[in-house]
Amino acid sequence: MFIQQLYTSCLSEAAYYIESEGECGVIDPMRDTDAYLQLIRDRKTVLKYIFETHLHADFISGHLELSQQTGAPIVFGPEATVKFPAHIAKDKEQFKIGKLTLEVLHTPGHTLESCCYLLKDENGKEHCLFTGDTLFIGDVGRPDLAQEGHLSAQELAGALYDSIQTKIAPLSDDVIIYPAHGAGSACGKNISTETSSTLGEQRNTNYALQQVTKESFIKAVTKGLDPAPSYFPLNVKMNQEGYKPLSEILEKSNHAISAPAVKELTEQPNVVLLDTRPALLFTDGFVPGSINISLDGRFAEWAGTLLPYDKQLVLICEEGKETESIVRLARVGLEQVAGYLEGGYPSWVLAGYESDLIINVEADELAMDFPHDEHLLVLDVRKESEFTEGHVKNAANLPLQKMNDPGLLADISDRDNLYLHCGGGVRSIIAASLLKKEGFHNLRNVLGGWKAIQKEKIPTEKETNLSPNVN
Repeated sequence: MFIQQLYTSCLSEAAYYIESEGECGVIDPMRDTDAYLQLIRDRKTVLKYIFETHLHADFISGHLELSQQTGAPIVFGPEATVKFPAHIAKDKEQFKIGKLTLEVLHTPGHTLESCCYLLKDENGKEHCLFTGDTLFIGDVGRPDLAQEGHLSAQELAGALYDSIQTKIAPLSDDVIIYPAHGAGSACGKNISTETSSTLGEQRNTNYALQQVTKESFIKAVTKGLDPAPSYFPLNVKMNQEGYKPLSEILEKSNHAISAPAVKELTEQPNVVLLDTRPALLFTDGFVPGSINISLDGRFAEWAGTLLPYDKQLVLICEEGKETESIVRLARVGLEQVAGYLEGGYPSWVLAGYESDLIINVEADELAMDFPHDEHLLVLDVRKESEFTEGHVKNAANLPLQKMNDPGLLADISDRDNLYLHCGGGVRSIIAASLLKKEGFHNLRNVLGGWKAIQKEKIPTEKETNLSPNVN
C-alpha cells in the first residue's frame, strides 16, 4: 500500500494518490494534472479510477483532464449529476485497487452528493477515510454551499450530523482522516493547519464532533459563517458540465504582448490588467489601473473572488512566472487571458509610459497622524468577524471580498486621507490597487497591518462600524 497527499497551498487543497500492485487511484485532483501523471509514470502504475468526493466549488477539478489523458473512469458519489461520462456510485459500493478496497460512504450535508471513501487494506482492515469536505481536521464542511436543491443551511447541517453519526462515528479511533482541505480554505471556518489526523483525535478536539445533540451541532456549524466567495457557483457548474483542456487555454493565452499594444488595450473597457508580482514590488511602481494579486498569497482564491469572468485579462508578471499565472487562474475557471506584458513592468517603464505607486507607511506613522488629521480615515479590509474582535477607533470596515460592491465606496470622500490595513499586510495592497483603479489616490498602506498597529499607541475598540460612512 502506498498513499501520497498532494497539497496545493494556494487553495489549501489536498488530492490523494493511492497505489497497490501496480494499480492506482487519484482522489479530488486539481485541474493541472502534471503532478499526478508524473507520479504515475515514476511509479510505473496504471490509473484505474478517478474519485471525486463531491462537485467542488472552490476550484476546477482535474477529473476530466485525467480521464481524457489516461482513459480511467470518473467516480462520483450518490446523487451527483454531471453532463459527461461518469460512474455514479451507490452507497456502500466497493472499488478494488490492487489488494486495496475503497468503499463509498454517502455523507450528504456539505453538499447533497458528498461522499467519503473508506480504504481497507488487503486484510479488510479499515485503514483511512478520505473525507472530502465532509470532515476536516478541526472542523466540518460548510452546510451553506450546496448549489442544488432548496435546503437551508440548517437543514443541510442536520443532514451532515446524520451522516457523521451513521457513517463516520462507528469507525475505529485509529482510522486516519485525510480531508480535501487545510487551513485557509473557504469551505470551512475553523480548519486546522494539520492536513491529516485520526478519528480518535478528532473526537477529542474537533468542536463539531463534540456536539452532543443534533440541535447543538446545527447551531455550532452554522454560526459565524463568512459569505462564500462569489465564484463558487461558476466553479460548481464547470465541474458538473465540463471545461476546456488546460492545453487549449495555454495555447490561446501564453503569449507576449508589447508595451505599446498593452497601452492600447488599457483604453478598452473590457480589459483588466492583473499584476501578479510580489505585493511590495508592485507598490514601488506599476501600470496605472492594474490590480495586484500576488502569486505569493492566496492567489487563485482572491482572483476568483475579485476579478470579472466576462472580461479579458492582460497579465503583468515577473519573468518566468507567466505560465504559472495562467495555470493558477484556470484553477478557478478564469480562462479569458489575452496574454502578458512582454518584458514585464520594466518594459513599460522603458517605453516611457506613466507609472503609479502606492505609499507604504509603518504603523508608527499612523500613530503620529491619528490624533491630528481631521480627514484621516482608517479602512480596515479584514473580514467582518476579524473587525468585530478589535479595530482602530472609528475605523470603517471594507472587507476585501466585498470591494467590488460600488455602494461600499460611495461614502468615501476625496477629502479623506485613507490609511488601509488588513491583518498582516497582504490583503490591504490588493485593496489599495482596487481603490487606485477606482480613482482613489490619497491613500497609504500600513505595513504589517493589524499586528503592527496593536503594538502602537493607537486607540482601538470593539464596537461595530461595518461601512465607510464618513459623511
